[in-house]
Amino acid sequence: MIIGLTGPNAAGKGEVAAYLATRGFAYHSLSDVLREELDRRGIPPTRENLIAVGNELRATSGFGVLAEMILPRLGRRDVVDSIRNRSEVEVLRALPGFTLLGVNAPIEVRFARARARNRPGDGMTLGEFQAKEARENSPDPSRQQLALTFALADHTVSNEGTLADLHRRVDEFLTTRPPGGSAGVS
Repeated sequence: MIIGLTGPNAAGKGEVAAYLATRGFAYHSLSDVLREELDRRGIPPTRENLIAVGNELRATSGFGVLAEMILPRLGRRDVVDSIRNRSEVEVLRALPGFTLLGVNAPIEVRFARARARNRPGDGMTLGEFQAKEARENSPDPSRQQLALTFALADHTVSNEGTLADLHRRVDEFLTTRPPGGSAGVS
C-alpha cells in the first residue's frame, strides 16, 4: 500500500506522515527530493527556493519528475508526502495500491499552526499566508497546483481538531478505504 499525501500548507500532512510511520509505513517526501537537489546545487533550502527549483525541474524534465525521482525508493508500504502537482499524482497512480489522501483544515487554523512552527517563508500575517497559498495554486502544469491536486484525492481527512482526533481519522481511513474508491473521513 502506498499512500500519497496532498493538501495546503500547515494542514497536517507531516503529522499524518509521522503517524503512518508509527504504523509501519516508510516515509518519503517530494520536498526531500527537492532539498537534495538544492544541496547538490549549493542553494539554501528556503520555501521560495524549493518552489523555484521544483518548478524549474517540472519545466525542464517533465511535470511528474519529482514523483519519478522517488519511485526507486518506494517499496510495498510507503507514505509519500508533499505531492503538489497533478502529474505527480498520475505517475504515482501507476503503482499498484496507490491512494491519494488529502489533508485539510480551515485557513485560520492552518495560519495559527504555521505561526506556531515559525518556519521561514510561511507568511507573517494571514494576508501574506493567503497570498503565498494563492501562488501555489497555479493552473500551469510546471508549477505547484495544490487545489487541483487536492481535488484528485481518493479520500480526505479534516484536521481542525486535536492530534488524537487526527490519528483517529487516519485509523478510520486505513480500516475503511475501498481500493481505488473515493471517500471522505471527517
